[in-house]
Amino acid sequence: MPKTIDYLALDLGAESGRGLVGHFDGERLSLEEVHRFPNGPVRMLDTLHWDLPRLFEEMKTALRKASAGGTHALDGVAVDTWGVDFGLVGRGDVLLGNPVHYRDARTDGMLKAVCEVMPRERIYELTGSQFLPINTLAQLYSMVRARSPLLDVAETLLMMPDLFGWLLTGRRAGERTDASTTQLYDPRLRAWSDPLCAGLGLPRAILPELIDPGTVLGPLRKSVADELGVQNLTVIAPATHDTASAVAAVPADRPSRPGAPPDWCYISSGTWSLLGVEVAAPVITAEGLRDNVTNEGGVAGTTRLLKNIMGLWLVQECRRHWARNGVEWSYDELIANAGAARPFVSLVDPDDPSFLPPGDMPARLAAFCARTGQAAPSDEGGFIRCALESLALKYRWTIERLERMIGGPIRVIHVVGGGTRNALLCQFAANATGRPVIAGPIEATAAGNVLMQAMARGQINSLADARRIVARSFPTVVHEPRDTAAWDEAAARFASIAAT
Repeated sequence: MPKTIDYLALDLGAESGRGLVGHFDGERLSLEEVHRFPNGPVRMLDTLHWDLPRLFEEMKTALRKASAGGTHALDGVAVDTWGVDFGLVGRGDVLLGNPVHYRDARTDGMLKAVCEVMPRERIYELTGSQFLPINTLAQLYSMVRARSPLLDVAETLLMMPDLFGWLLTGRRAGERTDASTTQLYDPRLRAWSDPLCAGLGLPRAILPELIDPGTVLGPLRKSVADELGVQNLTVIAPATHDTASAVAAVPADRPSRPGAPPDWCYISSGTWSLLGVEVAAPVITAEGLRDNVTNEGGVAGTTRLLKNIMGLWLVQECRRHWARNGVEWSYDELIANAGAARPFVSLVDPDDPSFLPPGDMPARLAAFCARTGQAAPSDEGGFIRCALESLALKYRWTIERLERMIGGPIRVIHVVGGGTRNALLCQFAANATGRPVIAGPIEATAAGNVLMQAMARGQINSLADARRIVARSFPTVVHEPRDTAAWDEAAARFASIAAT
């Protein structure tokens, strides 16, 4: 019997993708990066697309490297990606165009148009989903309104991780955690919402069969296996939504009592900050609609009650803007400058719609400050501090509302993902919320992906066991709250500018 059982996680985020081999010895998990590559949208004519052919080629490169020379006898491979975006497949297994990026302008005004046909309250009752212009619902409705010819010939809509699964295996299936990000899915029935599709004239027939996380999709397509020289490799659907995989790898040692609300929350921190709690069943209430809180699928039948927050996108776009203008800053330099900047000069709501598209983020932050009667930041450190302080205060704002929804206190915050490297943001989160922040693991999404593959193979029995493995395998850093009085004053200011 091998010393370790090895799985390949193909984890595709908004800024980069990576292939990591997980080595599992029955007690601990280690991750070995075999390939990393950039990800970003490409503009063709007037549309912003994902560069799907290149991304798939990068995934095949990761597979080739992971299998080269028999270094890793892989027991499985699985793909996770972001939510909401999709591709269309037509007759004869033909890909109908390149998937459109969620930041494309085609959804401008679509939420308003949707709610003119079906009341907002009815949509939320059916789906329990937050209203975001990037949602699959808005994207698909824009195609219906534009009479897209692609819909006339489409047989199947596949979310991005499902699309990569189809490219690898030929199987068309929709994994539930990613389906739950679409605002087309009924989390109570665990099915596509037929009333929603009928009421909005959406093509229900193209929505695929639904499968649970941990489902074996099948072997590699023969053409892919032959191209890569990889035989007898099984493709598995993990929790294909990257946040669902990350939450599965939260090293929480505080399980809730049966029937009791959780006393910990998570922040999957990266380009987006996904802040939420893990509950046993969807929580669909008037308060959730008011505060724009969403119910998304988790592993082992759980529900992720959460809110999308714009996240480190604000920092990433500032850095890209300065680089385009000839000033290159490393992230470490920007964070150091932010740490030295004067506190609480400027605050913004990270979820203001003006911050969603790519572009000149410093100018947009300054414009928000002008609209709200605040002084704009005066230098790079000030802009980054404004973004990080505002994120931390939005975390506090969100936690307070989640506590009301679950009827109990949240005492601990687990931060996982790439944002754990940003110690300043983690400390700000502890200060702003008055709660300890446990940061780590960094590669939570890949860890969750691998552990779900091991569960599919029967090598891990439960979600609780998986989390114990994570706790044994990866270090964490605890940030205790400091300077809370100053943050309390800032929170009062923030409340006057925050929207849902």
